[in-house]
Amino acid sequence: MPDAVQDDIFHYNQAAWDRQAAADCEWSRPVDADAVAEARLGRVLARLTPGPLPAGWLDDARGLDILCLAGGGGQQAPLLAAAGARVTVLDASSEQLARDREVAERENLTLRLERGDMRDLSRFADASFDCVFHPISNLYVPDVAPVWRECCRALRPGGRLLASFYNPALFVADRDPALLEQGLIRPRFPIPYSDFEHLPAEALAAKRERGEALVFGHSLAALVGGQAAAGLLIAGFHEDWQPRPRFLIERHLPAFIATLAVKPA
Repeated sequence: MPDAVQDDIFHYNQAAWDRQAAADCEWSRPVDADAVAEARLGRVLARLTPGPLPAGWLDDARGLDILCLAGGGGQQAPLLAAAGARVTVLDASSEQLARDREVAERENLTLRLERGDMRDLSRFADASFDCVFHPISNLYVPDVAPVWRECCRALRPGGRLLASFYNPALFVADRDPALLEQGLIRPRFPIPYSDFEHLPAEALAAKRERGEALVFGHSLAALVGGQAAAGLLIAGFHEDWQPRPRFLIERHLPAFIATLAVKPA
């Protein structure tokens, strides 16, 4: 896909997330004071999936330089900061960053907030971070390879990338409500999937009219193998279930995948 098209998609999705955040979507609801208090005591850390992080992935954030990548919304970054990390948030959406600012001011937390593209971390020097915390968000870019390369570059030797993404199987099925009523899952789309390339023109136009973000279902080769190709070592793999299934397929397989990758020392 030409760079100009990818940039157009970035700006479109940027505006779409500004609208979603302003409309109080699920991923734009700041954590409350109780959660921050628990994080200060080391009892709660940010999450990549609905359940807790696997043991050993990030047990103690104290003193770490953490980049919360494409993770605005007032949820993950404040908890990491309350747990003792020095946290930078980079997100495309100014409205998502505003949620982080809201919690930081309310709870007297220090957060560095940066508006930008997850594919371009050039504002950060090489080896700037001990950890990149990257909750589900790379479905909004057509190509994840630049994301992994930039994460590897910005990590210190021995640093960790904690990333999560949707199971690619979620993008395959036809979401016709009639099929759901019949309890049927009908494969329709290929992986890798692209709203931009695979949705019928009428459906794509309707999605744009509703102001919804465009999404891309990447292959496991790109999502996991791509991290290895960027120079990282896969040290952990985790699956998690959707607690409130939206699609029939989510009742039959884990909707979420998370990985722990380490930059070789």
